[in-house]
Amino acid sequence: MLNNDYLTIYGEQIKSRLLIGSALYPSPAVMNESIVASGAEIVTVSLRRQQSAAAGDDFWQLIKNTGLKILPNTAGCHSVKEAITLAKMCREVFATDWIKLELIGDDYNLQPDPFALLEATKILIDDGFKVLPYCTDDLVLCQRLNALGCEVLMPWGAPIGTGKGLLNSYNLKTIRERLPETTLIVDAGLGLPSHACQALELGYDAVLLNSAIAGAGCPITMSRAFKAAVEAGRFAYNAKAMPEKDVAAPSTPTMGMPFWHQE
Repeated sequence: MLNNDYLTIYGEQIKSRLLIGSALYPSPAVMNESIVASGAEIVTVSLRRQQSAAAGDDFWQLIKNTGLKILPNTAGCHSVKEAITLAKMCREVFATDWIKLELIGDDYNLQPDPFALLEATKILIDDGFKVLPYCTDDLVLCQRLNALGCEVLMPWGAPIGTGKGLLNSYNLKTIRERLPETTLIVDAGLGLPSHACQALELGYDAVLLNSAIAGAGCPITMSRAFKAAVEAGRFAYNAKAMPEKDVAAPSTPTMGMPFWHQE
């Protein structure tokens, strides 16, 4: 990490630009080791998806033991009422006003519902929440969410769990250019470390990963790979890439070459 090059989320400075999820791991031990290996400082959790009180208590204790900042989410919600209720429960349980707002509009590709998302965002912000909305890569939607007061936006790279990477890098790049002061985190659809690197190269501030790590053959090793990819992408963005050219240009200097070899 470059000196003083921090990820900023609602005024809080975070060193790691990789946020990690806590679902789908083959075992609690693998989850814990993968989180540690990723170097992440923020872990997402879903209150809705805990199946039993006993299992839930064990899970929360594991998460607490990581010492990381918790970002609760409203995964699985299909209505504004559901999302608002769950967000308020999360605030009580986790003692945080951060909420990753998820509202599903289509059960086939799990696409977020843009209309319900805007409605729920306004209600939660008015109630003092710091909302991190999960949305599609739609510029107008992102602008509307930003206008409501969202300092952080989380557009998808592809439908969640697909591992297809950045399906529309043009849209993502446009959002970055049009909202230069907003913290942007690519959330969902990434499958390879190169996808994360590409997102950071585009100027995105961070990525949130879950399936790409938890579903890998070795989640712990994949965590290390994504950590390195995120760092590489941020270094590349700060370094500023060479301009693309339509024609080839020799990289070998002509100084010292015979004149008949020079044009």
